[in-house]
Amino acid sequence: MKTDIEIAHSTELKRIDEVAKQLGIDPEAIEHYGKHIAKLPLSLIDEKKKGKLILVTAITATRAGIGKTTVSIGLALGLNAIGKKACVALREPSLGPCFGMKGGAAGGGYAQVLPMERINLHFTGDFHAITSAHNMIAALLDNYLYQHEKEGFGLREILWRRVLDVNDRSLRSIVTGLGPATNGITQQAGFDITPASELMAILCLAQDEADLRRRIENILLGYTYDGKPFTVKDLGVAGAIMVLLKDAIQPNLVQTTENTPAIVHGGPFANIAHGCNSLIATRMSLSHADYTITEAGFGADLGAEKFYNILCRKSGLEPDLTVIVATAQGLKMHGGVELDKIKEPNEEGLRHGLANLDRHVHNLQGFGQSVVVVFNRFVTDTEEEMALLREHCEKELGVPFVINYAYTDGGEGAKEMAQLVVDTIDKNPSQKPLHFTYDDNDSIKTKIEKVAKTIYGAASVTFAKPALKRIKLAEEHGMAHFPVCIAKTQFSFSADAKQYGAVSGFNILIKDVVLNAGAEMIVAIAGDILRMPGLPKDPQANHIDYVDGEIIGLS
Repeated sequence: MKTDIEIAHSTELKRIDEVAKQLGIDPEAIEHYGKHIAKLPLSLIDEKKKGKLILVTAITATRAGIGKTTVSIGLALGLNAIGKKACVALREPSLGPCFGMKGGAAGGGYAQVLPMERINLHFTGDFHAITSAHNMIAALLDNYLYQHEKEGFGLREILWRRVLDVNDRSLRSIVTGLGPATNGITQQAGFDITPASELMAILCLAQDEADLRRRIENILLGYTYDGKPFTVKDLGVAGAIMVLLKDAIQPNLVQTTENTPAIVHGGPFANIAHGCNSLIATRMSLSHADYTITEAGFGADLGAEKFYNILCRKSGLEPDLTVIVATAQGLKMHGGVELDKIKEPNEEGLRHGLANLDRHVHNLQGFGQSVVVVFNRFVTDTEEEMALLREHCEKELGVPFVINYAYTDGGEGAKEMAQLVVDTIDKNPSQKPLHFTYDDNDSIKTKIEKVAKTIYGAASVTFAKPALKRIKLAEEHGMAHFPVCIAKTQFSFSADAKQYGAVSGFNILIKDVVLNAGAEMIVAIAGDILRMPGLPKDPQANHIDYVDGEIIGLS
């Protein structure tokens, strides 16, 4: 079979005007970024038109992922293949993983969003705009402190770090302002990766431009010596940041390998942020398609939990169905099979790994969701393994099961999956309203404990002194009603990346808490999770090249 990039290059793309027409959008209304990409103005959102919403999530991830994006795109292809008007709404890839561990993140095989090189690399500049806007706030804050130091103004504590969309462990903790006094105030600082930026979360949670400005103004930058919060509104630069984000707030229209519409926008990670594409992009798709497929990052304990408890809670969105993706390799890993042997047939190992799938399915049903299990097939999977999983899902879990062949066969290979999704929504849609894990009025500690115990299976939660300090500040300054966003490893229900399966009865340590007053959520740092990843020993960058006018190694 051809590589992802070979398939992408062999696909004849339609002009973006034609893709827009498929959604009933007037080509005159869009802003072109070349022949095959366009920005969609927010005025195209029609709240009176709302199609069906499908969330795609997964079992706990392997290092190579589970294939949610491929399934999400494949489902859109399959729905269009059976005559439904469907659109997929996805996050934008980050350069960190593209050049680090995973390579490209635009789907795979015959289920991709295109043009994949541009989407994976600089796209329409949204990530760069967020990076620049975030660091502009940092520079303006440092300048404000420098210019007003002689007047006696200062901050007891600075909370705002810098960001960069590159995996660079050397920047996690730095010192700025070294040298002569004209270089600024010497202080400890550091970098997070751009997907962890509060501005990224704000962009993805904002309802419109006015809401974006309001949230930017509310960003908490630090505390004065008399204990008062100091915000972007106090700094007086919200207008300048709006200028930098005026284009980035508009979602991006592209197409799939079968020329069906796709809206790609925003890119927070689900292990360190809330892990969902922009609310604006999803609402745009719901306005123009009968079926909208969106994806939440990593496993259902991370992306899906945050999709429901954060995004849906604040936006009013409610999925009509949740699809959970599983692979034989992932189940075998959770069944205790050595990582270098998970591609080999092992029914016993797969059977032991089913507990991980079961936990996720039960959690999703706890939100009131109707669930379909999609098996993302790889060439190494056996008929016996697929039959075992089908029997387990249909007879023991009592949930529909289907195999996804979109990777090899495109929309034709996703017809059965699409029809099952349509039939399930028609006959057994998700319950509404959603059943949230916690109430707005619960204390911050209670919210964290409820997620840890109900979703992760933890027996207890302990809070380090820095976390307790931040929680107290949040409560003192009117943030206690915010939802919580727990940052933890994506490889386990626990905070220990090596604890596979469906572990339970463990303790989770909340080491620190980040107050996202603009994004209106409390980020709890669990275990050893880092908000600036490092590069592996053999980063994907070693295999990416530009040869004879073509990019290679990005798949």
